[in-house]
Amino acid sequence: MTTATVSRTSTPAPEARRRTVGWRPRFAFLSLIWGFSFLLIKVGTEAYAPFQVTFGRLLFGTLVLAAAIAVKRERLPRGARTWGHLTVAALLLNALPFSLFAYAELTIPSTLAGICNATSPLWGMALSLVALSEDRPTRVRVAGLGLGFLGVLTVLGAWQGFAGLDAKGTAMALLASLSYPIGWIYVRRTLAGTSDSNLSLTGAQLLLATAQLAFVTPLFTTLPTSFPVLPLLAVVALGALGTGVAMLVQYGIVAEVGPTTAQMVTYFIPVIATAAGVALLGESLAWSTPVGAAIVLAGAALSQVKPRT
Repeated sequence: MTTATVSRTSTPAPEARRRTVGWRPRFAFLSLIWGFSFLLIKVGTEAYAPFQVTFGRLLFGTLVLAAAIAVKRERLPRGARTWGHLTVAALLLNALPFSLFAYAELTIPSTLAGICNATSPLWGMALSLVALSEDRPTRVRVAGLGLGFLGVLTVLGAWQGFAGLDAKGTAMALLASLSYPIGWIYVRRTLAGTSDSNLSLTGAQLLLATAQLAFVTPLFTTLPTSFPVLPLLAVVALGALGTGVAMLVQYGIVAEVGPTTAQMVTYFIPVIATAAGVALLGESLAWSTPVGAAIVLAGAALSQVKPRT
């Protein structure tokens, strides 16, 4: 569900660019994993508190990345400054948005949460125009921004006064989507020049996010008296596959075809999340949901068009 890790934009090595066979199936796999994440959150919160779902997600995701770091014999980052910045990144890119989505899905369908997640590029474009001097506004990008938020209003049914919409849950999902680009901008300003690998940085980031939830969760929840199997498996899959394995797959795609192509996964996530929610959870689907989602994705795509140099 949207890139939620420390990532430094880089150009693939020449040999990586030549190995393009095989990235498409992994791209589809990544889209499915992140698209189904919203369904897994919904199933997990049926038995466990949102903070508990988020803690489990981060814990199992961290274990997967820790195993990858051990296999590749990499070291965690060094230096208090780096760990300080990673602590903020862990909050903005993992602990906060994951928790907000979990709380949001207590009152809104997983389909709506998935569509709200697709607004992240729109928030990112709007913020980057202010915070990043290299992102110059163009007519196309501004038009994409306006079109995208028109799509959001369509999904939410603005013309009928947002009837039947849980405002609190929807606001949480939109805030979660806003948290991602804030985190990306922070990372670009603070960690872009570090010599540590992306795997090492992300492993440390998820470790810190897990520690943050380990501190917060006992303060706001009580230990479950039972552990239903299906919700528990959903949390394990959400962490191990939707967080840990997904990050590793994404690294491979970025190395082969570059970050621009890899980021296109964002546009497939709401489609899969909507299909999964309707088919497997029986969530209702008004005409405004797919139409608005299509407008959101079109606007997000336009907002990412780079100006000609």
